[in-house]
Amino acid sequence: MITTETFDLIILPILIFLARIVDVTIGTFRIVMVSKGRKYIAPLLGFIEVIIWIVAIGKIMENLDNWVNIVAYAGGFATGNYIGLFIEEKVAMGVVKIQIITAKAAADLIAKLKSAGYGITHHEAAGANGSVSIMYSIVNRADVPKVIELISTYNPNAFYSIEDVKFVNRGLDSIYSIKRGRKGK
Repeated sequence: MITTETFDLIILPILIFLARIVDVTIGTFRIVMVSKGRKYIAPLLGFIEVIIWIVAIGKIMENLDNWVNIVAYAGGFATGNYIGLFIEEKVAMGVVKIQIITAKAAADLIAKLKSAGYGITHHEAAGANGSVSIMYSIVNRADVPKVIELISTYNPNAFYSIEDVKFVNRGLDSIYSIKRGRKGK
């Protein structure tokens, strides 16, 4: 049988810890959905997040004299942030812009990226140490490791940066079609 002391010192802190993990994980994922313009899923996630938070904070307020609950609350918050970011990274939703700058001739890298199904826009420019090639591509976040592998293989000294893209007007349908083995529009 569970005593009041066991419940207050062990079970309640564990429940608060778990509630905070779930609520903060959902909150982290909700923020990602907002930044990606997912206006239908973000409010639903926010609704669930707040319900869980209210229950957890309510239990904390009822038991302010129990420091274990406060530590569990803080620990759940920290763990929820980590788990939320981990899940978001694994889900890899959305698209990114990759900018590649290289002093080395870029023809091989451009050809490999195109043959792998990635659209490339490129131009020559003047860099700090002479001529450079600048390439841009919009790719699915899930494809970033493949693109980085191609860059590392065919131009390992290239500089590249990756930025989140909130909206793409055209072009990705062609990329998706090529990657599925169909001709783009």
